[in-house]
Amino acid sequence: MADHVRQRIRERVVTDVTGLSTTGSRVVDSAIYPQASGDLPGLCVFAKSEASEPITLGTSRLTDRTLEVVVQGYVENNSDFANVCDDISKEVETAIAGDRTLNDLAKDSYLTSTEMDYVSSGNKPIGVVTLIFTVEYLTLEASPDTPQ
Repeated sequence: MADHVRQRIRERVVTDVTGLSTTGSRVVDSAIYPQASGDLPGLCVFAKSEASEPITLGTSRLTDRTLEVVVQGYVENNSDFANVCDDISKEVETAIAGDRTLNDLAKDSYLTSTEMDYVSSGNKPIGVVTLIFTVEYLTLEASPDTPQ
């Protein structure tokens, strides 16, 4: 049995955002980023929530799913924080827009919100940019590992 389509979508987003100019290979498939100074700037990718609804009736119902995937960028807080966050945003948005169906796992994906914040609890203050993408995909109710 293959992995859940949600997991495969998340892993595809990780692939799409790995190797960007600003963050390079510093990408983790987790909601927690290892904040060592040499690891910044970097990205976290994780699924936040998912809503689902059957769109056909019968024994093998087709389910429409709407997934929120978060790509969170971490930057050492310095005088250039806002510009680095904007660079990360531009690169991530461009990467996802270039693979809107996430290797045919989804019907569509698009940016729904961006937020910038500072985190000062730790050795160094960290700047955080959070991009939330909505990913729409279909599965059969009994086969959440197979995109439709």
